[in-house]
Amino acid sequence: MSVSLSKGQKVSLAKPDGGALTRVRMGLGWDPVVKRGLFGRSKTQPTDLDASCLLFDASGNLVDAVWFRQLRSKDGAVQHTGDNLTGDGEGDDESIRVDLTALPGNVAQLVFTVNSFSGQDFSQIAGAFCRLVDESTGRELARYDLSGSGPHTAQIMAKVSREGSGWSMTAIGATATGRTFQHLLPVVTQYL
Repeated sequence: MSVSLSKGQKVSLAKPDGGALTRVRMGLGWDPVVKRGLFGRSKTQPTDLDASCLLFDASGNLVDAVWFRQLRSKDGAVQHTGDNLTGDGEGDDESIRVDLTALPGNVAQLVFTVNSFSGQDFSQIAGAFCRLVDESTGRELARYDLSGSGPHTAQIMAKVSREGSGWSMTAIGATATGRTFQHLLPVVTQYL
């Protein structure tokens, strides 16, 4: 059973048996935009959402970024599974896998973002969600629905932070504008 998150909600990433998670996956899914064409016909317009993972140190400095142009962190602990340009298909359209045990000690926070590279705003995009999955069991731990409406083209979805010897996740859900994670950095830093 997963936890449905709302903005600002924080959940521990400890396993129910008291152990700590070692590998997590952030999944992003969405549906293509459906437009009405001539004579009432519908046609699908490809929608390119992009998932990114930004790695920050305890001082809030950007250490590394994993996104569609860099599919692996420099240390190899964070890996993007590839860029989906359309949203076609079921389930997660893009995923970012994180080996929490392999992250360098200077990485204190991971921030997951989503942006509409193709430019559609979230009032046009249906079925958008992100979720956190325990990679060792495949169990969905938390889910955040991105089905917000409005003229924004990006969302700061969630952050995963070190807490003692474990990790926690905080749903952010802040709206922003931008086609890549670089455009989102001024908004992201407000949530570190």
